Amino acid sequence: MPKVFTSETQKIGEIGENIAVKFLMKHGFEVLDRNYTKKWGEIDIVAQKDTKIYFIEVKSINAEIAGGEHRAEDNMHPRKLQRLARVIQTYLLYKKWYEGEWQVDLLVIYLNMKNKTARIKVVSDIIL
Repeated sequence: MPKVFTSETQKIGEIGENIAVKFLMKHGFEVLDRNYTKKWGEIDIVAQKDTKIYFIEVKSINAEIAGGEHRAEDNMHPRKLQRLARVIQTYLLYKKWYEGEWQVDLLVIYLNMKNKTARIKVVSDIIL
């Protein structure tokens, strides 16, 4: 059953995730999972490039409303990182990914809905 998005924030988030997937695929990533959810957290995108697994957190912002001063990466507060670490551990155990390399990245998607454009900022290798 497809997701039903009721709020404007959810719609912007979905658009941003779709743009992130296209961006990753264009840069040679294979998308393994989207919205891997457990009751203690969610991973937006799980991708692989070469032999490394990437856990991608996507933050989408309506650039028209937020202006230039909003920093989405500031939303990666300690509690969010803790939940993300727990769900990543669950994913790695479930997939039996015991010895391979992995990292956590943040993709910030700045959307201009009026002009139908997006700008992407990549924050690589976030420490949990």
